[in-house]
Amino acid sequence: MSREVSLAAPFFLDKSDTASWKALNGLSLKVKEAADAAGLGTRLIELLNVRISQINGCSYCLDMHGRMALEAGETAQRLAVLSTWRETELFDDLEAAALAVAEAATSLPDSETRIAELAASRLVLDDAQFSAIQWAAIAMNAFNRVSILSQHPVRPSKK
Repeated sequence: MSREVSLAAPFFLDKSDTASWKALNGLSLKVKEAADAAGLGTRLIELLNVRISQINGCSYCLDMHGRMALEAGETAQRLAVLSTWRETELFDDLEAAALAVAEAATSLPDSETRIAELAASRLVLDDAQFSAIQWAAIAMNAFNRVSILSQHPVRPSKK
């Protein structure tokens, strides 16, 4: 028995298995609780979400988390230079350490580079922050993959 499948039509993972989608959202809520408990603000977490989405090339998540970062108090200037954050002086030590951890968790560089990046970040971040940032990156990477594989569309804003 064969069936006809349109290869052009997206297959929305979040709609096809709602139990898994709910579980991923549950993880996201726990990650937010851990980040809050570690004293990491929403603005920083949204900044990380944008950077992770830049690395992964997820337009849907870039659109959504870019807006959320602005709503959380992030500036347009810092978002504009985020992909080159290491070349600016716009990010403080905590933010730089968090960005380094998020990038390492996303791109998974060779072990020597990854170990050096994480070790340098440990000089700035306490255990709770270090853990929460890694979990935030893991969750955002999962959301990026769902959106990329599902071809979630970016719709024009109404502004």
